[in-house]
Amino acid sequence: MFALVHKQQAAPFYLDEQDAEVVRVAADALARDIASITGTTPALRGANQPLGGFSVLIGTLGKSKLIDQLAAGGQIQTTSLRGKWESFSITVVDKPLGQAGKALVIAGSDRRGTAFGVFELSRRLGVSPWYWWADVTPRQQPNLYLTAGSLLASSPTVKYRGIFLNDEDWGLQPWAAQNMDPDIKDIGPNTYAHIFELLLRLKANLIWPAMHPSTRAFFAYPDNPRMADRYAILVGTSHAEPMLRNNVDEWKEQMMGPFDYFRNKPAVYRYWEQRAQQAGPLEAIYSLGMRGVHDSGMEGAKTPKQAAQMLLSVIADQREILRRRVAPDVRTVPQVFTAYKEVLDIYDEGLKLPDDVTLVWPDDNYGYISRLSNAGEQARGGGSGVYYHASYWGRPHDYLWLSSTHPALIREEMMKAYALRTDRLWVLNVGDIKPLEYNIQLFLDMAYDARPFQQSTHVPAHLQAWAGDIFGDKFGPEIQAILWEYYNLAFERRPEFMGWSQTEPTTPTKPTAYNHFAYGDEAQRRLDQYAALVQRVQQLRPQMEPARADAFFELVYYPVVGAALMNQKFLYQDKCRLYATQNRASSTDYALWAQEAYASIERETEYYNNQLAGGKWRGMMSMKPRNLPVFQAPAVPPLALDTTQIWGVAPEEFAPHDSAQTITVAPSLKLPTFYPWGPASYFLDVFLSRRRSVAWKAKSTVKWLTLSAQKGTLTSAGGQKQQRLQVRIDWSKVPKRGPATGFLTFSGAGKIFRVAVRAAVAESKIAADYQGFIETNGYVSMRATHYSRKIDNAQRRWTLVEGLGHAGQSLQAYPLQAEALVDTANLRTQAPTVEYDFYTFSRAAPTITVSTLPTHPITRGSSMRYGVAVDHGPIKIVDFKTVGRSEEWKQNVLSNRAQRQVKSDSLSPGRHTLTIYLIDPGVVFDHLTIDLGGLQPAYSLIPETWKTVAPVSTPRKASAQQPSSSHSSPEQALGGKSSFP
Repeated sequence: MFALVHKQQAAPFYLDEQDAEVVRVAADALARDIASITGTTPALRGANQPLGGFSVLIGTLGKSKLIDQLAAGGQIQTTSLRGKWESFSITVVDKPLGQAGKALVIAGSDRRGTAFGVFELSRRLGVSPWYWWADVTPRQQPNLYLTAGSLLASSPTVKYRGIFLNDEDWGLQPWAAQNMDPDIKDIGPNTYAHIFELLLRLKANLIWPAMHPSTRAFFAYPDNPRMADRYAILVGTSHAEPMLRNNVDEWKEQMMGPFDYFRNKPAVYRYWEQRAQQAGPLEAIYSLGMRGVHDSGMEGAKTPKQAAQMLLSVIADQREILRRRVAPDVRTVPQVFTAYKEVLDIYDEGLKLPDDVTLVWPDDNYGYISRLSNAGEQARGGGSGVYYHASYWGRPHDYLWLSSTHPALIREEMMKAYALRTDRLWVLNVGDIKPLEYNIQLFLDMAYDARPFQQSTHVPAHLQAWAGDIFGDKFGPEIQAILWEYYNLAFERRPEFMGWSQTEPTTPTKPTAYNHFAYGDEAQRRLDQYAALVQRVQQLRPQMEPARADAFFELVYYPVVGAALMNQKFLYQDKCRLYATQNRASSTDYALWAQEAYASIERETEYYNNQLAGGKWRGMMSMKPRNLPVFQAPAVPPLALDTTQIWGVAPEEFAPHDSAQTITVAPSLKLPTFYPWGPASYFLDVFLSRRRSVAWKAKSTVKWLTLSAQKGTLTSAGGQKQQRLQVRIDWSKVPKRGPATGFLTFSGAGKIFRVAVRAAVAESKIAADYQGFIETNGYVSMRATHYSRKIDNAQRRWTLVEGLGHAGQSLQAYPLQAEALVDTANLRTQAPTVEYDFYTFSRAAPTITVSTLPTHPITRGSSMRYGVAVDHGPIKIVDFKTVGRSEEWKQNVLSNRAQRQVKSDSLSPGRHTLTIYLIDPGVVFDHLTIDLGGLQPAYSLIPETWKTVAPVSTPRKASAQQPSSSHSSPEQALGGKSSFP
């Protein structure tokens, strides 16, 4: 046992003054960490001072005589450290250097390796990497003891790992200017010191500094690069900033002329050379190439081919500058070329990069990597990397406010990169850092050690461990479940996309695509899911110990509540508009609730900025980045109701989505047909049309119908203007031989409404011995992972990926390194398949819609194809590859879905089989529908239509959610079920 702190006595730290400055930085931080836990601060001593009974020896191999002496004496093993990149060991040794006592030895292969070892000890003592950035106050304890033993950490998976500070205009920059670097009113060395410490604690080593017009260039403040060197953080720049230059701030066109290498080469050359000379002593990564001044195409080039020819000259000149100003052997200088946006087209013109330059592949800004290296590119000496977004400003829409990229998607895309040997550089665009804390942790943990993340099941476990480390094991599982559901809902539609608007050009918000009249009220189901999450975080919040209260607000409460309120704002607006067309007086309630949701976002954000952590984060959180239409207060439409109607009844699927029909006193309204294997209930809304009270009651013509309430009273009070009823069937009472239709009659205030309810008795008899997917009200819905059969071969297979996609599971075409199938004429014998048996009652030529994730071809030599066949008939090959920023691509990334429709020949009633053939690697198959004429419009996943042999109402495992049973208003819940006499 090693006593790090015992009875208010801390083991002193010993460092060699000749070691790197970052070693002392890390040791100082560890000493502060220990003091924050125990109240006792370890002393820092020199290498020549006598050791104590318990001593902590910290140093870098070859830079610390203490470490070298221990290695020479065989007291620590350094074979696995010597010559390695960023490795470290932590060892407890007896009688260090022949002296009495014990020593805890932290040895690094290089300066960052040593710092990583120090911060790994800190993490194991209970200090979160987010102790400062998310106010995770360490838990107090009087003593600290370590079990004797040793830990050896090998080199990281990815050599260069870091973050890009971007779109800092609304958070990081104003916050830093007010609170961290008020002398320069900008992001300066005090801010960067905290950022660099966070990176070291996360075992990262690279920064791309903030670079928007709101921020001066990183090198404009000399203490910034000095601080980077002090913390041993490599400095790079983004794809738009070659040669460590911030063009937006530093290129002065009036003095320097155009940023055009065709017309103004001498000025541009001098501009680059000056920075290389200034940054020469700094450990840095240089971006090569040339684009416009700010994230735009190269000036002067009229075609990609012309740009490619110019880039050959540009890169040659840049490397000559590096050779003269940084290192004679330019191959020792880290250099990257990022094929971002139009640069990919230039690269595809045959641009030949020097072999030692790292080729960096970006995602499409929405989490889907645009391409990875083929076999030839993988063999390049400089390797390849990924530039990935967890925050973005641009078309089709920004997502800068909340963390909304699903961890399962990040894992899938980055493990795809790892599988294709993309391991030289990973950079994550993190916007303002907050509130992307978990996405940053996940990304950098994968970059440091990718191996466990090859299993898709590791991500939920990782999230739970992260939550448990911060909030305690007691709360870890619940917080993991909450955040996972939060990300699931954001994957379906990010909070920032709920306005169904776009930017560049900016368009006004419009109604969502959620269906309020079908599938149990698709919109209400989403509202209910968010309401359940909000309730859970509200229940947890008072249980948090004071030292975790601020962290809980930042990491859990604010993102969950903020996303819920944004959804309320728009879905309540939808209900206001739609219900007004049906003459529902409740439309005024929904207008009010939408406004209240907006006001609540304002209140929560005000608390974040002005009260949270004693005002520490003043200016950090903006609820309306760029002030886009989606963030504005809801506009209340003019509501003109026909008050002569008094009240009405609206059954589920009464009208198509977004219908402007009005409710009339129809002789026979109807509900969807009930099937023993279908939804257990459908809803009916009874509602007022004007300010008065109405007592209503309901009767049934058959005994097998049940209703959640047989009578009630509607009033003009808030939340009382309508009532949602659930209609169910008692199948044990349904006659085996008709009548298969019953009627519900609603009466009150002199009005009568009649609703027809049909039970599918005949279909039940026909399909009595069938189990599997089955037609329900004119459609079939299936999850990709619920196949009837899967047939793989030795070369290729469909593989289950947990947590990914709208269904929470998906199938991916593996292996990712495989070549695409070329011989599509022989798919039946060569391609792996998944088959889905289904049963129909309608004679129809169905439309099959296959939904996949909008991934991109893995390499230039593949596409995004698969084959579709019905009843082993002709195979129809489809391809969902998108090009550039097409309108289809925009809609795909807004919905996280790529769809293709295949029209089948006419099918007779009975059993059928749908087959999906694997062609290209990386296709992620999510779900599919078969429309036989009854499919209603929907945005979210349609419930599966699955039948077991016994006609029971129990849903199949992992089947879609049952229809919502909540009342339309947020306050009122349903009563119990009532049966008719």
